Amino acid sequence: MTRTKAGSLGSIAGIVVLTATIPLLFVVYSSLQLSASKWAGLWSSRLPELMGNTLSLALVVVVLCLILAVPSAWLTARRDFAGRKVAIWLLVLPLTIPTYVFAHIYTVLLEPTGWLGELWQLVAGDGALINLYGLGGAAVMLSLATFSYVFLLAYTSLVDSRRSLEEAARIHGASKWQVFLRVTLPLIRPALAAGLIVVVLHTLSDFGAVSMLRYQTFTLSIYLQMSGRFDYQAAAGLSLILVSMSLVFLVLERFFRRQQRYFAGAQTRFISRKRASIQETLVIWAWLGLVSLFAFVIPVSWMLAWSYEALVQDVIDAKFWGYALNTGLVSFTAATVAVVVALPLGLYHTRVRTWLSNLYIQLSSIGFVLPGPVVALGVITFVIAVLPNFYGGFAALIMALVVRFLPLAIQSQEAALQQLTPSVEQAGRIHGAGPLENLWRVILPMIRNGMVTAWVLVFIDVLKELPATLMLRPVGFDTLPIRIWIEASEEMLELAAPAALLLVVGTLPALWIMMRSHAVRR
Repeated sequence: MTRTKAGSLGSIAGIVVLTATIPLLFVVYSSLQLSASKWAGLWSSRLPELMGNTLSLALVVVVLCLILAVPSAWLTARRDFAGRKVAIWLLVLPLTIPTYVFAHIYTVLLEPTGWLGELWQLVAGDGALINLYGLGGAAVMLSLATFSYVFLLAYTSLVDSRRSLEEAARIHGASKWQVFLRVTLPLIRPALAAGLIVVVLHTLSDFGAVSMLRYQTFTLSIYLQMSGRFDYQAAAGLSLILVSMSLVFLVLERFFRRQQRYFAGAQTRFISRKRASIQETLVIWAWLGLVSLFAFVIPVSWMLAWSYEALVQDVIDAKFWGYALNTGLVSFTAATVAVVVALPLGLYHTRVRTWLSNLYIQLSSIGFVLPGPVVALGVITFVIAVLPNFYGGFAALIMALVVRFLPLAIQSQEAALQQLTPSVEQAGRIHGAGPLENLWRVILPMIRNGMVTAWVLVFIDVLKELPATLMLRPVGFDTLPIRIWIEASEEMLELAAPAALLLVVGTLPALWIMMRSHAVRR
């Protein structure tokens, strides 16, 4: 890449990063208003506990996600068995369920009068109840809601891997287990790192599950400072510490992933799936079925049961379908804009490895680690000061959502770009293709899977987003997550369940597009 082209690409990436850092500027500015005595008070009263709780939650969620995702990804990518496509859908669909819906469903079902609670007492004995309130419950709920990120990126990497390296290891006498540990796992490490950093950022910024399960983290404390005490300076101070923690995770992820790049030739062969025997199929489904049962089947069964009650009571009206239309419009627009603006950043970082490109990547992830209310306040502050005509409009909402979920689009596309052989791009330029033609005819087709994955991940997350939409939506513009939160808070399950179920149904076309792209590629 020439210096002129790199400079142009860097300028575009810089504009995107500058926009993405608007919430951070708000946080820094508000934090500077805190006095030394107030900082000391925060440290002595809250910070050690919040830091310990938040880091413990992130660590447990990461471990649980690896346990759930890696075996599932390998089995679905490397084994051909009856119901394989159904299994993939079941492992991806938990992304459609908000964390607060997971928490609400399982707290209801595990009550002494809930059927899961009654079943557990029958097995473990009377009085033996599972307590979801605290670290364990929050970690399990977040893991069930987020392990699909790791599964999806690991599955994509395994499907797109080539045979040559693993065949070479087998020729030199390595066993299947050694091949997995020494060849396969290191090759998919960039995808695992990308998935896990998304999980960590989700965990650090989650509000729904931790608030319902009463587990004190930075995000919940920030929300309470803003909504209960109206102390925006203290909330900004806590947010600044949360951002600093998240940046440490991002830097560590980049450091460990920096040397884990490999290039696969365009003519090398994909690894073919091995046909599973009947016994192997039973073992595979025992594992995948157990994961799917708790991550998707049980929650959806609850939604179906209470949605039936809503139909019987005739409470699904025209307003409900208006909420659904609003949700789809916001999600489609935000996902499309995020994928488009993330591409220059991904290209710049993978092709121009400098301190500036690394800084751009770190700064672009700020919106994802900030709580939704802080992102919304940062955008509101910017819009009022610079674009007052946009205040209270659709554009401000889309801007906040793109800033919030831009890292999802960057991580997925960059993982695909890192496996793109530079010689393929050079061949296009040698044959006279200009930068835009080379991008359109060479680069984009080869990273199509990564772009589709990025769009789907952002689309699904915007579908579930609550606090930023609540604060920035135009007057009278309610979405399904807002209605779910209102109805669930009032224990009106027959009204919350249809909205939650429709969120699941709304993601099916997006997931079908993603699965179809893999089928065409292979």
